[in-house]
Amino acid sequence: MATRGVHAHDQLYVGGRWVPADRTRDVRDLAEGGTFATVASATPEQAEEALEAAQRAEVAMRESTVVQRAEWLGAIADGIEERADELADVIVREAGKPIGSARNEVNAAAERFRRAVEEVRSLRGEYREGTTRGHEGWRAIVKPVPRGTVLCISPYNYPLSTTALEVAPALAAGNSVVLKPASQTPVSSKLLAEIVDDAGLPDGAFNYVSGPSGEIGDLLVGDDRVNAIAMTGSSAAGKHVARESGMVELLMELGGNAPAVVFPDADLGEAAAGSAKGALKYAGQRCSAVSRVLVHQSVHDELAGRIEGEMDKWRSGDLFDEGTAFGPLIDEGQAEWVEELVDDAVERGASVVRGGERDGQFFEPTLLTNVPHDARIVREEQFGPVIPIVPFADEAEALELANAGDLGLDAAVFTGDYDRAMRLAERIEAGAVRINGAPSHGLGDIPFGGVKDSGIGREGLGVSIESFVERKTIVL
Repeated sequence: MATRGVHAHDQLYVGGRWVPADRTRDVRDLAEGGTFATVASATPEQAEEALEAAQRAEVAMRESTVVQRAEWLGAIADGIEERADELADVIVREAGKPIGSARNEVNAAAERFRRAVEEVRSLRGEYREGTTRGHEGWRAIVKPVPRGTVLCISPYNYPLSTTALEVAPALAAGNSVVLKPASQTPVSSKLLAEIVDDAGLPDGAFNYVSGPSGEIGDLLVGDDRVNAIAMTGSSAAGKHVARESGMVELLMELGGNAPAVVFPDADLGEAAAGSAKGALKYAGQRCSAVSRVLVHQSVHDELAGRIEGEMDKWRSGDLFDEGTAFGPLIDEGQAEWVEELVDDAVERGASVVRGGERDGQFFEPTLLTNVPHDARIVREEQFGPVIPIVPFADEAEALELANAGDLGLDAAVFTGDYDRAMRLAERIEAGAVRINGAPSHGLGDIPFGGVKDSGIGREGLGVSIESFVERKTIVL
């Protein structure tokens, strides 16, 4: 474990150099309270300098070979593994994540850099011949070329592993990168910048600028020097970025409100365990979290009892204790939002079986039963540790409820009927549907992303690399 105390991270990384920031701000320690770190807060002028540096590096990155980029990415993965304890300590403190989950995140980040190497080595061009009258003698080479500069906007809930999922494919494809981390969790990105600095990339190929989105965010997303934007965040923030960005490639994983649909023929023990894990992992602060459990009315009470039993496993406590599985929300404002949705459901007739109380930014693991169909929590993203159980009468009503609202990132279906599972999977409006298990995105080998207001494009490693290149045709 890294030495505890206040750590200064009051520099930005721009153009291959560490640049002192004109201003700083404090990051709260969600594990022990108080101030955890003092971080740089970039000015608009410094954000401009990062864009200029990235643009200057585009030629060097475009001319780099796959072998070179593989070496850089491998060195970054090695650096993450060498500093794994320090990174895990930081994630616990700035994100409020239990230590076991933090370690898993660090391992996932390193693995994503390694797998990006494998994916970019499989990137291929094409050779084509003319097949229409008048073009019989044409021959063409279609080759992948980098887009130029990729702006990576990373979230607070997975401040290292999601950042890796954005940065690794962008670099692997031969682009320059400007990283703007979430304001709540910039320290892990600062450590990543230190690791990248040691990897030997061309100056300006990677730039780290932290600071409030309201001060530098619009400047970055609206600049013509940005050729692609990879973003993970809320639907509202994603819509704003899309409006401001103009003609660039957008790769966005946004908000979710994943339903778990449970039928009477399902293994109810499996459904209960999957629903509890899907809802309570990282206190529900995940876009793929199970946000509502839609259950056939004939097994509503039985499933509720089984879920309540599963909730006993999610113990809160010292975030550095290996047995702790549940921690606080990112800030008090988020806890107040969850409280608002719970109060609305109760006012409309839902019953609180367990939890329901807020203490500052900590919200108890909460189980609601008989949640009415018009409750806001059925349609809106909660990003909290609440399991609302919503009864339905038949398959048609289950499908209607699953597709309610403007979000469509993930979903799950629990049933023993193969035909029903496939029927629901095809008709639920979501980017991914898992059968008999909680939604999970894995390391990025399987593409994921949303429909409706849940995103644009698909993230992963191979599919992200494809998004970060353009297909250039050279006619011979």
